[in-house]
Amino acid sequence: MWEVAVQLGTTDRPVFRQIAVAIATDIERGRLAVGTRLASSRRLALQLGVNRNTVIAAYDELCVRGWIAIEATRGAFVVGVPATAKHELAGADGSSTQRYPDGVGFDMPAQLPLDVPAPRTPNGLLLLGGVPELRGLPFRALARAYRAALSGSHARRLLDYAHPQGNPRLRAALADLMSRVRGVAAPDDAITIVRGSQHGLYLAARALIRPGDVVAVEELGYAPAWRALELAGATLVPIPIDDDGLDVDALDALCAARAVRAVYTTPHHQYPSTVVLSPARRARLLELARRRRMIVLEDDYDFDFHYAGRPVLPLAAADRHGVVVYFGTLSKCLAPGLRIGYVVAPPAVARELSAYRRYVDGQGDAVLEQAIASLLEDGEVQRHTRRALLMYRRRRDALCEALHRRLPQLDVRVPTGGMAVWAGAPGIDTDAWVKRGAVAGVTFQAGSMFRFDRAAHPFLRLGFAACDERELGEAVERMVRTLAG
Repeated sequence: MWEVAVQLGTTDRPVFRQIAVAIATDIERGRLAVGTRLASSRRLALQLGVNRNTVIAAYDELCVRGWIAIEATRGAFVVGVPATAKHELAGADGSSTQRYPDGVGFDMPAQLPLDVPAPRTPNGLLLLGGVPELRGLPFRALARAYRAALSGSHARRLLDYAHPQGNPRLRAALADLMSRVRGVAAPDDAITIVRGSQHGLYLAARALIRPGDVVAVEELGYAPAWRALELAGATLVPIPIDDDGLDVDALDALCAARAVRAVYTTPHHQYPSTVVLSPARRARLLELARRRRMIVLEDDYDFDFHYAGRPVLPLAAADRHGVVVYFGTLSKCLAPGLRIGYVVAPPAVARELSAYRRYVDGQGDAVLEQAIASLLEDGEVQRHTRRALLMYRRRRDALCEALHRRLPQLDVRVPTGGMAVWAGAPGIDTDAWVKRGAVAGVTFQAGSMFRFDRAAHPFLRLGFAACDERELGEAVERMVRTLAG
């Protein structure tokens, strides 16, 4: 039901016309959508403090001019903006209905690109790394946990203002997980719950980076993370990577030439190449950070999915000097739409993150965080992750087999972990191929998307988590059909 927003007495025009103009204005601005039922003439008259006949006259005026339709038993409904609407309801003061302004009446800074994730469509196949399977989620368990959070003895408190560092139960559950599985014996007050790891990185950049600070990044990497650092005023410098991950010698040379405030890295499965930072380089990186008092921003976006033996422990597990700020997420093992991530850092850093978060986000979703905490305590998240690990390993193998068989011109390296394959495509215009693939209903990524300079790069990133084996086979067939253009 439409809520009245009519201000009478601002012009000399008759009251019924003022009401008609106000309603027509709301229709033209989009506040009153087609099909919206208007208040009854009796109710609107009471709200406005006018005679009912005045409202009836306004409705009749709108009906005659085609703005609304009046049905004897159902009332008045919005029809839309008639073709003859321009100035037809203008009054003696010359005013008329108008739409909300399309333009901006003040100077805007340089606008950021808005990268919207590719939607899941019924016939579309997403080969995007980092996009998980959603069809096997424990929906019922999540619904029960959410319902329990809202019906429990603490439900009222969960719907009140909360601490920006996050739900205490969830922080405790994650602290236990970090200690048992990832070797990071962090106390609860070292953990900050955030709305995904990207949110955590943005907060860390704002809290720890100052304009002009030099931040080293991997020359192939995650562009949204780079943008978050740049928004804090960082000067980014790319560092080469190879089969052993980040080139720590090159980073050391940069530190000798310039004051480096931080390095952003994805050591577990380098994004996008999936290579693992070697043990020797891990030790050297931590020692370099200690010696230079440099922050190591460790993005461990898919720790749970490692297929060759035990996962390599995070850099944070070997940090003895408080140089690592660790970013984790539940988006990959559960669902990206839940927006649950976490930052593990020395308590003083956690407090600073919370202080910054207080001004831009206030707090997280306390009810959802309580529900996720109960799922972690019950082992539901861990069981689902183990099932997903086995499923993704099969899908990795199915995709690699199909690529070897149908696209032998690609240099496909079977990754030891993660949710995507990084494949060389020598002599192929991968940017053009990606565009043709999108038209054919298969979405994958060209190497240029991950280069610091966005130059053409003969590589592809092909995710395998969101499609089953049959769908992966069909996706490769669509790639084959679109390769030649």
